[in-house]
Amino acid sequence: MNRDEDISGLQRVILNERSRLLRFLAARGLADEAEDALHDLWQRVAAAPSQPIADPLSYLFRAAENLVRDRRRSTVSRDRRHHDWHETSVPGEEQPTGERALIARERLREVQSTLAALGPRVELVFRKCRLDGLGQAAIARELGVSLSSVEKDLQKAYRALAQLRAKFDAE
Repeated sequence: MNRDEDISGLQRVILNERSRLLRFLAARGLADEAEDALHDLWQRVAAAPSQPIADPLSYLFRAAENLVRDRRRSTVSRDRRHHDWHETSVPGEEQPTGERALIARERLREVQSTLAALGPRVELVFRKCRLDGLGQAAIARELGVSLSSVEKDLQKAYRALAQLRAKFDAE
C-alpha cells in the first residue's frame, strides 16, 4: 500500500498548509511548541472519523485554536499542581528529631524506589523538572521526545507520588 493512501483529506490539507498552521500556532504563544502542537493536530485529525467537511482549512484553523486553548488550560493546571506540590512539600524551619530524621530518610528511600520503578525516563524527566528546574519544553528537546511525552511522564510520576503520600498520611 502506498503511503499517500494512508493520509486522509484533512491530513493532506495540513501538509499543504503546514507553514501557515505553524505561523498561526506560533502567533498564539506556542512558538517553541508549534511543531509539537501541529503533530497533536495531525493525531487528532487521524483519530477523528472521516466525514465530509465543507471548508477544511477553516476547520483545521479552528481545531488548532482549540488545541492552543487546551494547551493553555493544561499549562495553568500543571503550574497550579507544581505550586501546590511545592507548598505542601516544603516543611517549616523546624529541625527534625532523631526519630523524625530516620522516618524522613526511610520515606525518601521509598520515594526514590517508587520513581525508579516507573522507569528510567520517567525518573529522569521528574528529576530534571522538579530538582533541576528545567522547563518541560527544554526537557523534551534534550531527550528528543515530544512535550506530550514529558507531560505524561510527569503525570505518571505525580500520580505515583500522590499514592505514596496518601500511604504516608495514613501511617
